[in-house]
Amino acid sequence: VPLAELSLMNKLIHTSLVESDQHVEILQQDPSSPLFSVKTFEELPLKKELLRGVYMMGFNRPSKIQEQALPLMLAYPPQNLIAQSQSGTGKTAAFVLAMLSRANANEKYPQCLCLAPTYELALQIGQVVRTIGKFCTDIKVNYAVRGNRILKGAVLEEQIIIGTPGTTLDWCFKQHILDLTKISLFVLDEADIMIDTQGLSCQSIRIHRALPKSCQVLLFSATFKEPVRTFAERIIPDPIVIKLREEELTLGNIRQYFLVCQNSEEQYRALCNLYGSFTIGQVMIFCQTRRLADWLSEKMSQDGHQVATLTAELTVVQRASVIQRFREGKEKVLIATNVCARGIDVQQVTTVVNFGLPRDRDGEPDFETYLHRIGRAGRFGHRGIAFSMVESETVELVHKIEEHFQTTIKQLDPCDMDELEKLAV
Repeated sequence: VPLAELSLMNKLIHTSLVESDQHVEILQQDPSSPLFSVKTFEELPLKKELLRGVYMMGFNRPSKIQEQALPLMLAYPPQNLIAQSQSGTGKTAAFVLAMLSRANANEKYPQCLCLAPTYELALQIGQVVRTIGKFCTDIKVNYAVRGNRILKGAVLEEQIIIGTPGTTLDWCFKQHILDLTKISLFVLDEADIMIDTQGLSCQSIRIHRALPKSCQVLLFSATFKEPVRTFAERIIPDPIVIKLREEELTLGNIRQYFLVCQNSEEQYRALCNLYGSFTIGQVMIFCQTRRLADWLSEKMSQDGHQVATLTAELTVVQRASVIQRFREGKEKVLIATNVCARGIDVQQVTTVVNFGLPRDRDGEPDFETYLHRIGRAGRFGHRGIAFSMVESETVELVHKIEEHFQTTIKQLDPCDMDELEKLAV
């Protein structure tokens, strides 16, 4: 799945901030610039209209990345900044607050420009602008995205422009309706995806070069690996870098079990025994193929279970809708192929079931996919439990996984209800 689609899905499902114990690291490039953090939004130089918008978003206090980034974004003189943290930690709200704070409602021309890698992500950012800026009635937004046609000779009066690099380039250099020399704040969101998508990084750099030297630049990325670092150096000289230490998937907080079955029907009976033995908050069941996922979904639905299915043939909007419903608890079971094995965070998931182990083309265990699959049950330090339904001829794969991760996967008898009930305690 393209990184941009994963990013959009995460933006759609995170209606509240992810609580994380990860540490914030600050790499200070400019020793003369002030560094401080805040514990409340009231400590920031925000207009009362913006404070009302923040509270409407459901943010009672700043997240860890917001504590450090917002004072720098709102400081005078403006600070250039790179901020790295995963989805759900409040990055979008942070730079939206910066744009709404910098925009002068009395000036009827574009002053803040935000670039996102896709049309859908641009619209999602715009939704956050509309929500937080609900009470800033004189500040308007326009979208430099495909399908939004501006008449030749038209004058843009909106203070905030959100767009994709290609259309924004057209507005600037072909249609000449967006004057980059008047932009005072430039936001580049999802820098790691920009680099991953052909052409976007070059377009972004070309736009940046046309900005005035006094323009404040804010770059955001879910990662800060070497390609992002190199790209950032071309965009921002001597930035302040704020990093939320990247979460490492670990098996330490996930109890692992496997059940040996003879065929898919026996695996299904074992799954029903498992599901009926104790109350599972929400469960994700992973299948190796779409055909198996569809079969399992139909069987569980016939038996009265509320299930959702997430497979590769769905559009990104359909996938986002499925995950949103699952996050809201409208379905307790999400059956997925590997499209959902990484990147999607639903905190209520406590149990993961492998309806067959993930394997590579040679029939060997796919260790990385296994790690990301069961990691859905242990997000952000939460404890989880993982079950793998395996056929007798594939038990050897379980032992290879144990050896690879230096972990223990305990065998359960699919018919041993007493043992299953002990897991509920």
